[in-house]
Amino acid sequence: MSSEPPAAPVVVVVEPQTPGNVGTIARAMKNFGFSDLKLVDPPEIDRESEAYGFAGHAREDVLPAADEVTFDEVVEGYHTVGFTAITNEDARRHVRFPFRTPSELADSLAAVETRTALVFGREGTGLSNAELERLDEVCSIPASAEYPVLNLGQAATVALYELRTLTLGPDGDRTQLPDVERERAAEADIDRFHEFFGSFLAGVEHREHKREKTLRMMRRLVGRAHPTEREITTLTGLFRKATERVDPPDS
Repeated sequence: MSSEPPAAPVVVVVEPQTPGNVGTIARAMKNFGFSDLKLVDPPEIDRESEAYGFAGHAREDVLPAADEVTFDEVVEGYHTVGFTAITNEDARRHVRFPFRTPSELADSLAAVETRTALVFGREGTGLSNAELERLDEVCSIPASAEYPVLNLGQAATVALYELRTLTLGPDGDRTQLPDVERERAAEADIDRFHEFFGSFLAGVEHREHKREKTLRMMRRLVGRAHPTEREITTLTGLFRKATERVDPPDS
């Protein structure tokens, strides 16, 4: 059995009406690690069109590498997932039911090795029942019952965000965040902050039992926050100055 991870899903857009939406989808793909864009009967897209204007850095690779394909080629070549805002409410009809949410789909696809195509429909009408009948799975983005319909670019962006672990790995949601263990302030600096905070409380709150509860609350709060060195230094300086105002040193 191959140790290679499964290929990232391809993104398919069926009959997009405006180049701008194609560019928006290409940009979302670039954001979340997808690279293979396929278009079924797209509008004309040139480098002066809105597609390239909306694509951001995806204009350099994802968008110019997009393939024009037929719907039949997608169905025949991939495990297909169709995205729709309109779903059936129960199991009596099977064109749009059962369906998964994008987060459920991410868990499902992570467990299998298969070439997958994420299929999005037209701006106005989405995927038809006839098209959905030919696809393997249906996915829908949870939204307000009063207005569940997202536009094409929004739907693709939300879906690709939820599916980012398929391309960025299980830690894909932390790729831009600091390493908390290394960024967290040293314990000695945090203890120093608590000392200054205690001195401040002694100056403004004379009831010992109230001070003890407040000190304990602050310790819990700071413990959950994992402050950085800069944050704890700023807070320490703030309470040091506040203490001097409350109880100024002898002149």
